Amino acid sequence: METRHTHTICPYCGCGCGLYLVSEGDTLTGTLPSSRHPVSRGSLCVKGWNSHEFVNHPARLARPLLREGEGFAPTDWDRALNEVATSLSAISKRHGPDSVAFLSSAKMTNEENYLMMKLARAVYGTNNIDHCARLCHASTVAGLAETFGSGAMTNSIGDFDEADLFLVIGSDTTAQHPLIGTRIVKSVLDRGAKLIVFDPRTIELVKYATLSARQRNGSDVALVNGLMNAIITAGLQDEAYIAARTEGFEELRKLVAAYTPERVEELSSVPARDLVEAARLYAGAKKAMIVYAMGITQHVSGVEGVQALANLAMLTGHVGFPGTGVNPLRGQNNVQGACDMGALPDVVSGYQKVADPAVREKFAKAWGVPRLPDKPGLAATEIMNGAAAGTIKAIYIVGENPAVSDPDTNHVRKALSKLEFLAVQDIFLTETARFAHVVLPASSFAEKDGTFTNTERRCQRVRKAVACPGEAREDWRVIADIARRAGYNGMNYAHPSEIMAEAASLTPIYGGISYDRLETFGLQWPCPGASHPGTPVLHVEKFTRGKGAFKPRDYKAPAETPDAEYPFVLSTGRLYWHWHTRSMTGRTSTLERESPDCFVEISPADAKTLGVRKGEKLKVSSRRGTITVRAEVTERVKAGSVYVPFHYGEAAANLLTIAALDPVAKIPEFKICAVRLEKAGA
Repeated sequence: METRHTHTICPYCGCGCGLYLVSEGDTLTGTLPSSRHPVSRGSLCVKGWNSHEFVNHPARLARPLLREGEGFAPTDWDRALNEVATSLSAISKRHGPDSVAFLSSAKMTNEENYLMMKLARAVYGTNNIDHCARLCHASTVAGLAETFGSGAMTNSIGDFDEADLFLVIGSDTTAQHPLIGTRIVKSVLDRGAKLIVFDPRTIELVKYATLSARQRNGSDVALVNGLMNAIITAGLQDEAYIAARTEGFEELRKLVAAYTPERVEELSSVPARDLVEAARLYAGAKKAMIVYAMGITQHVSGVEGVQALANLAMLTGHVGFPGTGVNPLRGQNNVQGACDMGALPDVVSGYQKVADPAVREKFAKAWGVPRLPDKPGLAATEIMNGAAAGTIKAIYIVGENPAVSDPDTNHVRKALSKLEFLAVQDIFLTETARFAHVVLPASSFAEKDGTFTNTERRCQRVRKAVACPGEAREDWRVIADIARRAGYNGMNYAHPSEIMAEAASLTPIYGGISYDRLETFGLQWPCPGASHPGTPVLHVEKFTRGKGAFKPRDYKAPAETPDAEYPFVLSTGRLYWHWHTRSMTGRTSTLERESPDCFVEISPADAKTLGVRKGEKLKVSSRRGTITVRAEVTERVKAGSVYVPFHYGEAAANLLTIAALDPVAKIPEFKICAVRLEKAGA
């Protein structure tokens, strides 16, 4: 049988590495790296090397399923699709369009996310459309849009090879974005780049750091304000840059004056001398790059944390040039693209506001509908609250697993069980799919054509290597079929390239993107025209909004802190071996072998106090739930703090986390809540 090699993009983190899927017939047999790909350059992490295995897993959904008592019965596509379309339509008509909601997916292609937001708005008349960016980088989108005018990574992954200094804060880069983490380490070892690491845990990058400190969970705004105080006190700010390219500096100067190194040491536990030294190093570097992830964003002060980092970059003139910038690392393969395509409640594709009459008129005309809803819809976190309260009656979920990924998971599961109708479209029968009335078998990344947009805004081609298993179908075909059965005739596409052509015609930042132009290694937006080469670095001569806006932000305490009943601080995060809710990596033997079960990291001092040894079972409890996990005794966490990876549905860390939200971005505070520890059986 002929062996084929299909060039495509890894389905895991936001790095967007290029790889070849090796196949024989309709069976994937392996994965190989792309030697010329500009991101991965002939390398892959362990997840990328094994990205083919879950595609072949025998548990793949291969037929539509209908709820039958406590279980499911197979059915045909015609009946399943009619059930979805007519149920959503009937509930929308009976209770109003905003009684229905849609959850799109960062695992889907750009084209499929575009169709999901079109389905919600043009067919069902609601802006209740969101996806998992709400749980990871909604703070980035909101925070950087206000300060810079664009809520995306300012630079390119290639710029990591040029930076003289990296300030890594709230990002376990080698675990979460391994190919980017490797670039940082290589820059330190080969070029002598400086590295500053601030993280509540002792992460791998600390081994290579010029300076590192473990700040108190939730104190990032105070810490960054302290860095700016030290810079201004020493006169290290870039006055010429501030005068020419920014506004609002005097307000910032006044606010950070209160954040002396000594006060910040009290708030953050970072020694004042380390704070002053970090400020000197960052301000004094010719090319300094800020790198952050969910350690900054997943707080009730997530937007403030992002804006504090933007303030720091503008204060020192470290944005708008190669090797510099503010660089949020997106967690999922197409979370950037899902945002770009308008799978958000307040914007259509290209971050065009639904509240703008001209935007609504443009899209309504293109989509052939008389009008589009003007009121921003509910965020994903609010959709679940609406389901619990009974105001959201039906949800159509594609490729998301909120029964594991959302905070206060018991609340989410109760909300899902109260719905009049739930449709779930996925490749496996996930924890969320078990609540569904209809389950639709979907396609993996290996079974469809389309595009993903990675963390550096690079839109890249995804290519079909094998057919879907059994009767499963490509997601874009399923979404379009539901629209037709709901009476809408504006989704008649022969190929995803036609969907991208439509999206590009309505989306200025994607205006010059077409499949022909993406054939090599993609293009970085903004790419406004057919001859535009793409944009590796944002804000080069001016910010997207004109002048960069300093947004002075005060520190505010977390929503929940330890007390006598719950004396430990819990944080959650990712592991190198797994990804998201483990629906894919948990069905990959190599990855599952290395990390098969959940655990809690606890300091040696706390383990001694509790009489706990490595490997013993511990009950970890919050005000919302309890999980039982294995104890991992390690110096990685400080006394009084514990850490649990969020991947494991059978011991879901989010049974513990609090549903407190950032008031602007509506992102949950995953990174801090109060817990207690007890020996299992005690």
